[in-house]
Amino acid sequence: MKELRAVNKYLLKYKWLLLLGIVFVVTSNIFGLYTPEYIRYTVDIVKENLTTYQLVQGFAVQSAFKTHFVYYIIFFSLVILITSLIKGLLMFFMRQTIIVMSRKVEYDQKNELYRHYQRLNTSFYKRNNTGDLMSRISEDVSRVRMYIGPAIMYTINLIALFTMVIYTMFHINSYLSFFVLLPLPVLAFSIYKVSDVINKKSENISIALSGLTSRAQEVFSGVRVIQSFALDKQIQKEFYDASADYRKQNISLAKIESFFAPLMLLLIGVSTLLVVYIGGIEVVKGSFTAGNIAEFVFYINMLTWPVASLGWCVSLVQRAEASQKRINNFLQDKNEIVNNSTSTIKEIENISFQHVSFVYPDTGIKALENISFKINKDDKVAIVGKTGSGKSTIAELLLRTYDIETGKICINGENLKDIDLVSYREKVGYTPQDTFLFSDSVKNNILFGKNNVPDNEVEKYAEVACVQNEILNLSKKYETIVGERGVMLSGGQKQRISIARSLVKDPQVVLLDDCLSAVDAKTEKNILDNLNATLYNKTVIFITHRIFAVMNFNKIFVLEDGKISEEGSHLELMELRGAYYELYQLQQVETTEV
Repeated sequence: MKELRAVNKYLLKYKWLLLLGIVFVVTSNIFGLYTPEYIRYTVDIVKENLTTYQLVQGFAVQSAFKTHFVYYIIFFSLVILITSLIKGLLMFFMRQTIIVMSRKVEYDQKNELYRHYQRLNTSFYKRNNTGDLMSRISEDVSRVRMYIGPAIMYTINLIALFTMVIYTMFHINSYLSFFVLLPLPVLAFSIYKVSDVINKKSENISIALSGLTSRAQEVFSGVRVIQSFALDKQIQKEFYDASADYRKQNISLAKIESFFAPLMLLLIGVSTLLVVYIGGIEVVKGSFTAGNIAEFVFYINMLTWPVASLGWCVSLVQRAEASQKRINNFLQDKNEIVNNSTSTIKEIENISFQHVSFVYPDTGIKALENISFKINKDDKVAIVGKTGSGKSTIAELLLRTYDIETGKICINGENLKDIDLVSYREKVGYTPQDTFLFSDSVKNNILFGKNNVPDNEVEKYAEVACVQNEILNLSKKYETIVGERGVMLSGGQKQRISIARSLVKDPQVVLLDDCLSAVDAKTEKNILDNLNATLYNKTVIFITHRIFAVMNFNKIFVLEDGKISEEGSHLELMELRGAYYELYQLQQVETTEV
């Protein structure tokens, strides 16, 4: 239970709902005890008065006796009905307090997890897959809710009812009570063992279903690749095999569950038989009445579900403990990017890297080594280099998705770590090389970085990104839904919409990370010309491996193996006849061959 201590703060937050729920549990059971008691009175009255009624047959008093007899039957029936209704109402209130409390806790815990996810940095998401994160916030939180709601409610109900019923039974006849209650521990233990097996098989089913769902999702996402390789039948067979495994797991669970109800009914039946047999002997002796037998049968049935639920509740607690452990592990994963500063900047006058070295913490790969450069306001800077040279790492460090341990990144001479991260990122328009669009309209994807922008502004930046005409050719133009991750659009269209999205927020620094790789050379030149005309008063950092795209930039940094090997304008770098010149010659040959 130590892992579940983490939810105690929620129980304290909603302590009044919990306490009120406990009151309703206890009072509902108090009213529930009236039913067996008045049934005993009714049975005894019927038994005693039937004999008397037969003795006075033929006498005038028989009619009055019959009226009196019916009155008692109606009276006790009404009492049983009223107490049952009150018990039902109190049970409704019991669920409205404890179960509602568990839903509130579920809401709070999901929000806590989501807030924590939002604060965690990029490396966390590289270490964990999306399905696992979704499982924690949905399935695991739901299992914890089952502990806070049903498990707590039924445990309290079991304690309250068991205490009251056992006391009442032993008060009536301790000898009969002892024998009658003997099968109940066996019932609880048996149900616990069966529940344990059911839970293990349920886990296997969850794993099988997860695999089946993941496979289906992967197939649907990559259906074009599958069809192009003509692997339809092979993939279908693999899916059939996964489905067969899922079916096998479900049938295995169904076989185990088929023992559950018969086992419970058997043990209840044994207790009932003991009541009838031993109670009958006591009636013959005169120490018991027929009403007492009926009363004990009701008490046994009242105890059946709480005792049966004991194993189920233990199982719920076990599953909740395991789920809370996984949740705690995530919550204990601290964000490596700490943003405690409230210092803000109005204008980004300059950006400087001072002897920056960086090693990716998850892989141990050294991406940058002793990098130093300075970018002033309104500079148009290009960073070029081969794949793996560290270009995109510079973009990530500029956005502070990672923190550096060696060197310093400064904004206006102030350490980036000492600047409020939110206000800083608001001034940077970033377009990553891995374009991501949300399953929304084209317009809403462009407006993702800024709201309340007039339509003419949206269209303006779409034209700058050379995607306006293609948007207008879509079925619903700017209101066209792009599908999951922009699946309805081509790679080039997604990149250009992403560029428009970063520009529409009117940033001071425009950071473009190899975001024109999916467009042709002519479109790329048009976009760069538009950017030069539109962003004349902006600082532009353009990361690419294509030399011909950066010839007009006033400052170019050439990266090799995480180091700046050359810097200068295009003409200056060509005169050096170094790495930049070699890249230029190589790409010129490739272009000529094409």
